[in-house]
Amino acid sequence: MKKIGAFFLDIIETVVLALAIFVLVYLFLVQPHQVRGSSMYPSFHDGEYLLTDKFSYRLGEPGRGDVIVFKAPKNQEYDYIKRIVGLPGDKIAIKDGHIYINDQLNDEPYLPEDFSTSGGSYWKEGTEIVIPEGEYLVLGDNRSHSSDSREWGAVPEENIIGKAWLRYWPFNRVGLIGF
Repeated sequence: MKKIGAFFLDIIETVVLALAIFVLVYLFLVQPHQVRGSSMYPSFHDGEYLLTDKFSYRLGEPGRGDVIVFKAPKNQEYDYIKRIVGLPGDKIAIKDGHIYINDQLNDEPYLPEDFSTSGGSYWKEGTEIVIPEGEYLVLGDNRSHSSDSREWGAVPEENIIGKAWLRYWPFNRVGLIGF
């Protein structure tokens, strides 16, 4: 009887330890997210699964071109995935379908050459804005089918969950993101 009790105690200890490790990893290191919709096409497809690195921005600042996951500005129950285009303090404008940052054409090698960027209700074409400190301008890669900073403004740093780090589903597209 003692052996059976010891066996179940070992199982309970193992399960508790595994759950504790899972919770620590989930809360502080990585979190899974699913891509929903086509706003990040062609970089990401609807239904793909990503792991979000929640730790690296504790050591450094988000950078231009980073793909981030953040709390949606209008409904924070949802997480969005977009690409950082503008950094705090940047002077940014949309002119002739292109983005200019600090009066320089922004190079976006992740977009097909025929993609164009138009303005929105917040950030209009031909209007220059300055991104406030502690905020980031984010856009979907599929500019014509993305609700992003052009519609609702910059994302506060505290809304950023982390950096998209690894695509793990589907298997034929598994790989590190942005490296």
